[in-house]
Amino acid sequence: MTQRTDVVVIGGGQSGLAAGYHLRRLGIQHVILDTQAAPGGAWQHTWDSLRLFSPAQYSSLPGRLMPSQPGEPYPDAAHVVGYLTDYEKRYELPVRHGTRVQSVHRDGPRLRVETDSGSWTARAVISATGTWTRPFLPAVPGRRDHRGRQLHTVQYRSPSEFVGQRVVVVGGGNSGAQIAADLAHNGADLIWATQRPPRYLADDIDGHALFDAATARRRALDEGRTDHGGVASLGDIVAVPPVRAARDAGLLTARPMFTRLTPTGAEWADGTRAETDAVIWCTGFRPALAHLAGLGLRGTRGRIATLGTRAADEPRLHLLGYGDWTGPASATLIGVGRTAREAAREIASLLA
Repeated sequence: MTQRTDVVVIGGGQSGLAAGYHLRRLGIQHVILDTQAAPGGAWQHTWDSLRLFSPAQYSSLPGRLMPSQPGEPYPDAAHVVGYLTDYEKRYELPVRHGTRVQSVHRDGPRLRVETDSGSWTARAVISATGTWTRPFLPAVPGRRDHRGRQLHTVQYRSPSEFVGQRVVVVGGGNSGAQIAADLAHNGADLIWATQRPPRYLADDIDGHALFDAATARRRALDEGRTDHGGVASLGDIVAVPPVRAARDAGLLTARPMFTRLTPTGAEWADGTRAETDAVIWCTGFRPALAHLAGLGLRGTRGRIATLGTRAADEPRLHLLGYGDWTGPASATLIGVGRTAREAAREIASLLA
């Protein structure tokens, strides 16, 4: 059976909920289709010690401040899941959990959304699937021949699995630094390999300041002013307390990236070798857009060209929460609200 609505939102994480909030305020009929069985999006699947980069009051979706977590200046992932669960219920957002979207196609004046439990047609679609389900692994020589355990950020849970083991953490961003600190504090024999020396932001800079920097950069670009680099010019790693403690204790000493993996370890350009029990790839993600392949919109680097959040070649499609290419800081809790509002307003104009 095919169901009809004005807007289908694909993804019920933070971006999908922000979209639902603004669509609801505008009185636009919509449904939010989410593959997860329960609220919370990707935050349900992070490692145990993950902390937000910002205090709770600067990590909020539109309309509802995130409450503080007692004893934690930077809330953990479980606190975020609780907040998103409450948010979904508070605004009575029409989320259908356990619904996997398989494809989106043009169907005359509407878009058809095929799922594992039937199809929907809508006058507009917001894709808000994020990146968590598309981890990126670099093509490092020897990776497929390495006999040790290999896992990506999405599979890491706790340092207790690696006590006494020789572990290489790859990646100089926030995930790499947080996981390296987690292991270094808890008994692993750590090697931290990065493409360039780690760049820590000043200790008093957190996600709130990063959002302001990203917003100022987008404003400057829109006005034709000089691009000063925004967030990237400040550094790569937010020094949340566990990272700061490990850094200051001398536990986070990065080595250059190795040139290849051997069956039993890693080898560097100078011939140095290290035996390893595990490699943890903190090497980022790609946007999860396979469900949009039927629209034929993919361009360079797998992205879809956008004007703001709207697909340049399909005005009925908006992309929300994938990073700066769909709005400054739009992949963050604090940043997605603004771009969700813009998308909802554009859709309201389209429907009118």
